[in-house]
Amino acid sequence: MSTLLEVTDLEVAYPGKGFRAKPFQALKGVSIDIKPGETVGLVGESGSGKTTLGRAVLGLAPVTGGSIVYDGHDISHLHRKQRRQLASEIQVVFQDPYSSLNPSLTIEQILSEPLTARGVAGKTARGRVRDLLDGVGLPADAAHRLPREFSGGQRQRVAIARALALDPKLIVCDEPVSALDLSTQARVLDLFIEIQERTGVAYLFISHDLAVVRHISHRVAVMYRGELVETGDGDQVTARPEHPYTQRLFLAAPVPNPDHQRDRRAARRALLDAQIAEGAAA
Repeated sequence: MSTLLEVTDLEVAYPGKGFRAKPFQALKGVSIDIKPGETVGLVGESGSGKTTLGRAVLGLAPVTGGSIVYDGHDISHLHRKQRRQLASEIQVVFQDPYSSLNPSLTIEQILSEPLTARGVAGKTARGRVRDLLDGVGLPADAAHRLPREFSGGQRQRVAIARALALDPKLIVCDEPVSALDLSTQARVLDLFIEIQERTGVAYLFISHDLAVVRHISHRVAVMYRGELVETGDGDQVTARPEHPYTQRLFLAAPVPNPDHQRDRRAARRALLDAQIAEGAAA
């Protein structure tokens, strides 16, 4: 299976605060890869560096060492114009559905903005907006409403639709359900899974919650103080962790039904393998 994203020995450092302060090393030689149609869960506590890794992939954090290779091309130090061109390939869903949407724009304007910026005609863009809303489980009349008229879960569905507008191959999901209540979290996670099965998009799914990562990920990487301390199959890392830090996360989020979780991930993995084999045959 080919590799869509390959991060190798990545380092990110920020200038220190104050006179003669040493730079802060946010990432220390991190290596991770994502295959087409795969979800890699990145888990760790606040300040571990997981969001910095996502920002580096998006070109929003300074890469001071190592490399980020996307679809065979090094994107570690792209210029702004080159990064804009890559936006159709790599998208993001942020944590806060309340602040990530422009409150003065209708949902149609929010969703059509990336399309019209790419030269899509107005009528075609409106048709695409209807398809996007349907794809995330929102009614067509939502297009003419403002973000404040929706619940947190519905706003996050709009944010997901916006990320899907340009048919990306990879979406960086930065704590996309942490601001939602538990029942809404489950529905949004199931939506991410359904979208992936339908479109084949890959996710870098960032979360501080091992239970959330367990629910959605094929593979899991655990980050602690800017370094990856454990990586592997989702079943192994989330049910039988080896590193003491991962074990601590595990104790904070015990598996409610390991057999059910394992069977569900096995079915998703089999579907992913079948889709990749079908694409290779074509």
